[in-house]
Amino acid sequence: MACKTKRDQCALQDDLTEVLDSIREADVLVMTTPTYFGDVSSPIKAFIDRTYSYLVPNFMDQPNPSRLSPGKKLVFIQTQGQPDDKLFADIFPRNERFLKRYGFTETHLLRVCGVRNPGDAEARQEAMTLAEETARKIMA
Repeated sequence: MACKTKRDQCALQDDLTEVLDSIREADVLVMTTPTYFGDVSSPIKAFIDRTYSYLVPNFMDQPNPSRLSPGKKLVFIQTQGQPDDKLFADIFPRNERFLKRYGFTETHLLRVCGVRNPGDAEARQEAMTLAEETARKIMA
């Protein structure tokens, strides 16, 4: 809880420190994860947990709970081997709620189901079209 009592950033100093600091300055964050056992991969989960430091100490009752500047954009890329898009559809909305509290007001989901092998997603024209459309929206 050092980020809520003594510091305004994560107290842990490791390879993720530079990434967390750079997000403070970034306009767009792109997160990508395969779906493992019905959830995000462990590296993305660990990253999300470490973003706790972006919240002010009394974030629960603050209208602006984030230490990040508002108006950031988020692209969340999720792949899954399971072809049924009804399964695991809750992953993005669950994480989006947290990330919106940090100031990511414009969020985009790129999700491709039924991909297991390298090149599977690239071969899906609808996925590539969605990626291009999303890039255009973000850059506008």
